[in-house]
Amino acid sequence: MENCCGLLTSKQEPVPLKSVEVELEVRDHVATVVSTLNYENKEDKPLEAVFVFPMPGDAAVCHFSATIGQTQIVAEVKEKQKAREEYDDALSSGQQAFLLEESDQSPDIFSLSVGSLPPGESASIRLEYVTELAVQADEGLRFVLPAVLNPRYHPQGSEGVQVTSVPASLVPYSLSFSARVSSPRPVSKVESNCPMDPLKYLNTEQSQATVKLAAGHKFDKDVELLIYYKDAHQPTAVVEAGQTSAKPGTLMGDPLVMLSLYPEFPQAVMSSLASCGEFVFLLDRSGSMGVPMNNNEGSQTRIGSARDTLLLLLKSIPMGCYFNIYSFGSSYEHIFPKSVEYSEKTMEEALKKVEGMEDDLGGTEILEALKHIYSQACIPNQPRQLFVFTDGEVGNTKEVINLVKKNSASHRCFSFGIGEGASSALINGLAKEGGGHAQFITGIDRMQPKVMQSLRFALQPAVVDISVKWDLPKGVSVSVLSPPITTLFQGQRSLIYAQLTGQSPKAAEGSVTVKYSLAGHPSQNKLHFNLKPAEDSGLTVHRLAARTLIRSLEMVEDEEVVEGGEPDEGVKKKKVVELSVQSGVSSAFTAFIAVNKGSGETIQGPLVRRNVPTPMPMMAMCGGGASGGRMMGRPIPMPMMAMCGGGASGGGMMGRPIPMMEASPSAQMVNVGVMEAQSCKSMESCGRRNCSMSKKSKGMVSCSMPMRRTVMEASPSAQMVNVGVIEAQSCKSMESCGRRKNCSMSKKSKGMKTLLTAMRRTVSSCVRRPTSKGVVQRESLNCSLDIEPQQPPRDPLLQLVSLQKASGCWELDPALAAAVGKTSEEVENTKPASENKEVWATILALIWLHGFKMDAQKEWELLAMKAVSWLRAPNAPCVAECVEAGNTLLGCKVQKDALGI
Repeated sequence: MENCCGLLTSKQEPVPLKSVEVELEVRDHVATVVSTLNYENKEDKPLEAVFVFPMPGDAAVCHFSATIGQTQIVAEVKEKQKAREEYDDALSSGQQAFLLEESDQSPDIFSLSVGSLPPGESASIRLEYVTELAVQADEGLRFVLPAVLNPRYHPQGSEGVQVTSVPASLVPYSLSFSARVSSPRPVSKVESNCPMDPLKYLNTEQSQATVKLAAGHKFDKDVELLIYYKDAHQPTAVVEAGQTSAKPGTLMGDPLVMLSLYPEFPQAVMSSLASCGEFVFLLDRSGSMGVPMNNNEGSQTRIGSARDTLLLLLKSIPMGCYFNIYSFGSSYEHIFPKSVEYSEKTMEEALKKVEGMEDDLGGTEILEALKHIYSQACIPNQPRQLFVFTDGEVGNTKEVINLVKKNSASHRCFSFGIGEGASSALINGLAKEGGGHAQFITGIDRMQPKVMQSLRFALQPAVVDISVKWDLPKGVSVSVLSPPITTLFQGQRSLIYAQLTGQSPKAAEGSVTVKYSLAGHPSQNKLHFNLKPAEDSGLTVHRLAARTLIRSLEMVEDEEVVEGGEPDEGVKKKKVVELSVQSGVSSAFTAFIAVNKGSGETIQGPLVRRNVPTPMPMMAMCGGGASGGRMMGRPIPMPMMAMCGGGASGGGMMGRPIPMMEASPSAQMVNVGVMEAQSCKSMESCGRRNCSMSKKSKGMVSCSMPMRRTVMEASPSAQMVNVGVIEAQSCKSMESCGRRKNCSMSKKSKGMKTLLTAMRRTVSSCVRRPTSKGVVQRESLNCSLDIEPQQPPRDPLLQLVSLQKASGCWELDPALAAAVGKTSEEVENTKPASENKEVWATILALIWLHGFKMDAQKEWELLAMKAVSWLRAPNAPCVAECVEAGNTLLGCKVQKDALGI
């Protein structure tokens, strides 16, 4: 191998990207992000560096420039194909060129090409974007700097962005991050999932503050900030002056107003929850759902957390509703042929099937599952509520969101992005077009409280008859740029962008009134605002408004854009391109292009392409079959092993997550399946350079990768067959991979099949049989354990919840006694003589929840409300006596009123 200086990829190729510097400025709920990428070519030939990276799906990219030496070149927005041709022409003529473009499939993936960087030359690329910050359940504003780009699954026949990925520990460039926060109200705190230097206030009012990312970011997670203001989230209006160089009457030439509305609903209405509805739960069971929720030892897998969440959901939905559970991967499944009425029988049947759900359905093809759900007729008087759980690793994002939009009149869609790198474009798009709410579960977040908040939203009466009325001075007119508001949720922000035309007197005021009906009660919120433009706001509002318009146009069909006459396929594209060029905000049909024409010197020598890798936390990716669906990698926990694969046909599904296992001295390899001796055909997507048969290993397939001595040879006595390379380390957390005790494989298997086993001590009965192809096949493979693996103890809260009946009550039995930490005799002997067993058991459960699990109240409050409703029926004549006896038994002091009974 040639000696390379400087940064190296996992393929031992030099990386021209040295560092990334990010500066964040947050003003109230709007963020401006400036990223500087520093490149240096330390090779002896000119380079083209290509970097595919994630961005927030709703970001408005509004500036792109390059600095070479003392020369700065500011990019222009042009139609995408023209920009690409201009870039290629510049490179072919020996000029320097820079291209930034959004993925055709998903607006949260961008590609940056730095062309013709001469030997020894440095370049700094600056890109800027603005975005709105989402409001969290605890009123925090969430900013995410995507540092992780998960490979996206692309259905068969579709094209996708090729991503070069490496494990987070091998990312060959550094990241620095600083943030400045300002608001009319004091900043109370800033939290992060990454180590941060202490928060520094810049004034005595504490309305301005700065914070920095601590040195040594590991690229194992997105950088997330949660910003909290005192007296947060009051309705506001910001008026921004137009661009002086733009023509009046145009989007950029006129003043714009951004309204932030936070509706407050009457408490009496908010406390009443619907007792009807069709709840459809759609769960991702692709291979990537087997990855742990975070990097902590013993962390639960994504699929395991989703199973626990479904338990809470199924216990919390009211009697009288209908429900069904779908799951998807390369195919989809459903528990019932159609939605069924919620009852004890149907709930128990569903829970039994949920318990067996694993991450075993292959790829991430959500589209067909959604089509089937929408093909089912809605149930009269049962509003459909769709809950989608996915890690967001799909490639056909726009197609999926369009389908949800087409069916938005028949349902509300609540979406949940699980894990680092979940596509913000997909998760936010599903909720926005489906009239629901989006949640992201990352780091040490628990899925359950966020999902239960969304269930509460779904159970609240829908807000209908929403209208917006403007009251402006004479001579001033308004054109609303945002799509009509179709949903309102308590405590959640709604934004309206509008263009103001005409002249207004100084110090003039306007107002806007939002009217709506909630559970038959008409309500309205009115906001007064000054028409005088704010100072120092730049063009942030204009760019966000342009982004809103562009996204709205991109989502509509061409026929909807045409006003009369025959549909023209290019009308939508033409409108988007015009708006994008005018505003300087990128779109799916445009790109930023910059060409250095100043030096006049051509760059000599053949151009070498270098793909800059993106972080890929906790997993290694590889593989791809010759045909079928493509996935840019199935996850494998890192740094445990690297895997490659690919059969001659079928979906290009890579290895399932495989835990580290103990290996005997005579057997340095552990078999997890059978693999045909074929080269890996999609190595660019998995970040491997070579995938070849090791000549020194009998019947073994290895994947070369510079990772902590992961490549080992098998001794001649090893009666194992390898499909990967595993370090001989003990497995400390077998339960976390969620695999079953035994695994077997038929001799009819073709290509690669990955068998996942929770092995602790020995692997036995493994016999190999070489074939004429040199591939080891198995007559049979039985991986058995000599010691039964211990299952982790179930969370006490989930243990108690699992015992609740669909009606809301609990039964008095040994399982309930154990759940509240008592013996059957203690529970039986302290029961008031005049009360029946179910009432006593239910009150005990409620006291235990209030006495010991108040920190998780958001997770159980809905099922507790169901229990209280059951008690309020003619079931509990002696409640006070039971509460007193229950407190004595459990050692609590919970008041009867606190229980709600």
